[in-house]
Amino acid sequence: MPAGTRQRRHTALAGLVTLATAAVLSLAVSPPATAAGTWTETGSDRADPLTESQGLTSVEVPANSPNRYTGIGTIPLGVSSRGWNHVGDPDASYNGYYIEPYQRDSGNSKMYRVQAPGGTWSEYVHTLGPGEALNNSWDAVSPDGQWMLSGEWGTMTRLLVFPTPGINAATSPSANLPQVSTVRLDHAVRDVQGCDFAGPTTLLCSSDDPEGSLFGITKPLLQIDLSAAPNGSSDVTGHVTALRQLPLRSSCSGGFEAEGIDYDRRTGILRVIVVSPGFCVLTDSKTYKFSRG
Repeated sequence: MPAGTRQRRHTALAGLVTLATAAVLSLAVSPPATAAGTWTETGSDRADPLTESQGLTSVEVPANSPNRYTGIGTIPLGVSSRGWNHVGDPDASYNGYYIEPYQRDSGNSKMYRVQAPGGTWSEYVHTLGPGEALNNSWDAVSPDGQWMLSGEWGTMTRLLVFPTPGINAATSPSANLPQVSTVRLDHAVRDVQGCDFAGPTTLLCSSDDPEGSLFGITKPLLQIDLSAAPNGSSDVTGHVTALRQLPLRSSCSGGFEAEGIDYDRRTGILRVIVVSPGFCVLTDSKTYKFSRG
C-alpha cells in the first residue's frame, strides 16, 4: 500500500490493539456467486494483526521449518529506527534463503533483507529507476533461485525482475541491487500485495483492488502465465487471469484488505491473508487456505 495510506492504517491499528472494548457490528459479508473459481477454499486460521497481517511464506530449508509471517510487529527495532517502517510479503527460495521486502515513507530506494540458511542476515538496497514507485509490497523468488520478482502499487502493467539478493552471484550488500528485466503484462493489475511462483512460469497473486473495474470483481486472486522463465537478460510477457474473488467475511462491515500470498509446492496448498475491517482486524482477520479443483 502507499506509504501515507499505510501509515494511517498502522496508526489506527495501534489504537485498536489498546482498545479493550468496542461495539462490533454483526453484519457478515459474503462473496458474490461469481467468486467461484479454480481454487477451492478449504479452511482458515486467524491472522494476528501485529505479526501476521502483511505476508507469509512456507520454508523448506531447514526441514520441518514453520511457516513465516510478517507484520508491523515483526520489524526489528534496528531496522525501523533507520526508516524502514513497512515490511511486505516475503518469500523463501527452495534452498533456504528467506527474503523480506522493506520500504520507508520517503526517499529513492527500497530494501530487501535476506536471511541465509545459516541464520545470518544481510541487506540489499535498490535505488529506484525512472518512474518506479517507492512502495515495496512483495517479492517472489523464481524456482531456480536466481531471479526475484517484485511489483509496484497502483494500476500497473509490469513486474520488476532483479537478481536474487544473497543467491545470485551478481549481488552484494555493498552494491546497488539492479533491476535487470521486466515482466510485461497483457492486462493491467491493481494494488498487488503478493505473488508466489506455482511453477517455473506461473505466478499466483493477491490483489487488493477495491474497484473491481479491471476484472469485474474486487480483491481478486490472479494467475500470471509467463511466456518464459525469467532469465535476467530479456523481458518476458505475462498473461493475466482473474481466478476468483478472495473471501470477504467478517463480523464487521467495511473495507477488507487482501495481503500476502504463499503457495507450498510440497502440499499444493495456497494461502492468502485477508485483513478484516474496523475493530475486527483484531478478531477475525484470516489466513485462508485453498486447494486446486
